[in-house]
Amino acid sequence: MIFGGAMAIFEGIAAITKDNVFVVRRNYVFEFSLTGWGWIHLILGIVIVLAGCALFTGAAWARVVGIVLAGLVALANFLWLPFYPFWAIVLIAINVFILWALCAGLQEEEWA
Repeated sequence: MIFGGAMAIFEGIAAITKDNVFVVRRNYVFEFSLTGWGWIHLILGIVIVLAGCALFTGAAWARVVGIVLAGLVALANFLWLPFYPFWAIVLIAINVFILWALCAGLQEEEWA
């Protein structure tokens, strides 16, 4: 979670500074402001890093918050596809892995 959150933070900072790395496509179904998306990714990234750090303490709420946030970040990256497709696909895969790991951990706790 900490790695995925850090990547979302970097993505947000790059979008806020209006880096020339991003592709801006017109007439796309999900047409949003690059700076607005930067702030969304930055805030989600910070919160997911904090929840990832709390997960080390064994807090049950951190697992639930992590599941919700990983789903939101995966959805945000799906909507981010027109701006930087490769980075968005990589982060979607990372967040799906985070979701799997957190949910698989829940099943192991139920059997114990």
